[in-house]
Amino acid sequence: MEGTVVAVVVVALLALLVLKSGMRVVNQVERGVVFRWGKALPDHRQPGVTFLIPFADRMRKVNVQVVTMPVPTQEGITRDNVSVKVDAVVYFRVTDPVRAAIEVQDYVFAVGQVAQSSLRSIIGKSDLDDLLSDRERLHEGLALMIDSPAAGWGVHIDRVEIKDVQLPESLKRSMSRQAEAERERRARVITADGEFQAAQQLANASRIMADTPEAMQLRLLQTVVEVAAEKNSTLVMPFPVELLRYFDRAVQKIDADVSTPRPQQAPAPAPENAEQP
Repeated sequence: MEGTVVAVVVVALLALLVLKSGMRVVNQVERGVVFRWGKALPDHRQPGVTFLIPFADRMRKVNVQVVTMPVPTQEGITRDNVSVKVDAVVYFRVTDPVRAAIEVQDYVFAVGQVAQSSLRSIIGKSDLDDLLSDRERLHEGLALMIDSPAAGWGVHIDRVEIKDVQLPESLKRSMSRQAEAERERRARVITADGEFQAAQQLANASRIMADTPEAMQLRLLQTVVEVAAEKNSTLVMPFPVELLRYFDRAVQKIDADVSTPRPQQAPAPAPENAEQP
């Protein structure tokens, strides 16, 4: 009887040890890929507690979080023959843990190498203006180039962004002078356009005042009101131009009268009874 109890206890202990050796915990951010006798099972293990067959199963955990990987600075020559240095960042995650575990030895290293070669390729196919201003299109093209081989490894490229474009110092100075000249040109054009518009408005105002002389007097009174609002002790009153024109017309009329010659009178006829010499 005692021997039977001891055997049962030993069997129970062995069963617990076997269960313990086959029990694994998969975290929320991981997925488990099980290899049974060296062959990967088609389905991966979900987060939680999972059981493996002792001495037959071996599990590899694959992280499915988004990986942020900086791409080292790559030096290249653009399509318009400008030497630049460009660095970027790649965001990717594992979508198929089984393929990521068996198709590639180290998917992080593989994605990094593909990102570097794709970045150098995109530099050679782009102009300098595209690298500086049209980056959204370059981001899409770069992500497509990296995602094409990564899809076969069970990896999805979420986003690729170019962080910085380093230019030679001589090119920076040339671009600075070009930008300064462009700003000066725009300033001159804006100033000339403002003068042109102001001249047009003044011409329109002068035509209106020429048609209605009273408008000049109203404008004069408005100017006096604006000057008086400043509470100045001295008020300068401009002499009306119309009055000067009146005096000018009067002087011209007097000069015309003076310069006009008077008609000469005919001599009176001699009397009939005048003595002949």
